[in-house]
Amino acid sequence: MRSPDLAAVHLNTAHVNTVHCDDVADTHPDAAFPRFHARPAQGWINDPNGISFINGRYHVFFQYNPDSARHHKIAWGHVSSADLVRWEEHPVALRPQDGGPDEYGCWTGVVTDDGGVPTAAYSGVRSDGGHSQVVIARGSEDLVRWEQTGHVAATMPADGLVTAVRDPFIFMFNGRRYAIQGAGLATGHAALLLYTVEDMSDWKYQGIWLTSENPVASEFTPAEIWECPQLVRVPDAADAAGGAGTSADSGTSSESGTWLMMFSLWLSGDAHEHANGVGHLSGSLTEDPATGLPVFTPRAGGKSDLGRDFYAPQVVALEDRALLWGWANEGPGRDGRRGRSQDDIDAAGWAGVLTFPRELSVVDGALAVSPAPEIDAYRGAQRASQASGAVTLPAFAEAIVTAGSAGGSPGAGGGDTAIELLLVGNGSTQTVFSGTVQPGEELRMFVDASLVEVYRTGSVATTVRAYPAAGEEWQLRLPAGTKADVWELARPV
Repeated sequence: MRSPDLAAVHLNTAHVNTVHCDDVADTHPDAAFPRFHARPAQGWINDPNGISFINGRYHVFFQYNPDSARHHKIAWGHVSSADLVRWEEHPVALRPQDGGPDEYGCWTGVVTDDGGVPTAAYSGVRSDGGHSQVVIARGSEDLVRWEQTGHVAATMPADGLVTAVRDPFIFMFNGRRYAIQGAGLATGHAALLLYTVEDMSDWKYQGIWLTSENPVASEFTPAEIWECPQLVRVPDAADAAGGAGTSADSGTSSESGTWLMMFSLWLSGDAHEHANGVGHLSGSLTEDPATGLPVFTPRAGGKSDLGRDFYAPQVVALEDRALLWGWANEGPGRDGRRGRSQDDIDAAGWAGVLTFPRELSVVDGALAVSPAPEIDAYRGAQRASQASGAVTLPAFAEAIVTAGSAGGSPGAGGGDTAIELLLVGNGSTQTVFSGTVQPGEELRMFVDASLVEVYRTGSVATTVRAYPAAGEEWQLRLPAGTKADVWELARPV
């Protein structure tokens, strides 16, 4: 496939010895480097990309600058796993091509099976401040080698209302393949653009599909640009419990499950801070009888993560589950937490972490997020059982907090009711997370060096970053009526 933009073909044929992410993490010199979240030892990472399950392996790509801990000349890094627990790092998959449509960066996109050929569709940017275009690359069967010809499948739409586009995402509906891109409009509203994709190399623009002027979208997903748009079918909890399988690719609206849209909510001046975070809409997908095109009708929505350090997630819908990974960035400190300066980040030589894989479901019409069950394999020696009061955690820990019939809920017992995760030492106390738990709920917390993930029963997660200094330790403070079980995180045998 010859590109009109680029005469030369770039084929990534780099061969390196297999790198086990466990070995990288366990020997890393930086105490803040997470051990149980796969990433390269050095360099900048951000958005997860191209998440797929092919030939028995989960593949997670991500935006990557291998040369420094700053966002520049973005490539695609690549890790894979057969079990979501043991991860291998592969050679850089996609690189910016000199003179090509992705010369400034290979940004967010997806990987799909196109007639048996793994195919990446991603945002290529030619220059700083330039518009992104959908660029296509073809991969080997094992997704390790990629051919980049610079082929552009979709350009900036010739629509004066559309001022910016982002991040292609592909979905199937009623046996046909479609794609969406996030966009910004001249009106200041965010939008989704719709494409038909009968041929992966030539996408057909169908127009503006949904905007933040929609009342439900305006309430739950306000933004100037919707970045990293997702559209998948998520299992309903009742169906999952009954063993009913669902597939986002099967595409008929009569099947079980709920259609979920998810957006990263970009505002001008964000500069990797992303105050609006990530939001989602749930609703139905039906066929327009006049055009045959899909129509999404949002009915509800909410925040997809309650933490200040979560952005740009990607969801993959499999036959019987939907999995999500998100990006937790470094930062100068938020909500009273100590952060890292740019000098600190440069000295460390790395920036950015991907979350644990998270399983999505819909419970009573609301999005519920839990760690993928495979993460249970990291549970090591138990440190505490039904502990109360102040509980010291190891540097790599899991804790489950539950409440009795009266404890842990606001106003119960008349005293402090917040469950707090703290960094304590050197004469100071830093609150990293604070929340309550109701009887029948549990909070499941993971601490991996500088990354904290908190999961609440039947709700969404909370993702935060915090950096223990020498002499500090992690501590849980539990109000009356709440108990905690604590384990070390450890490699599975």
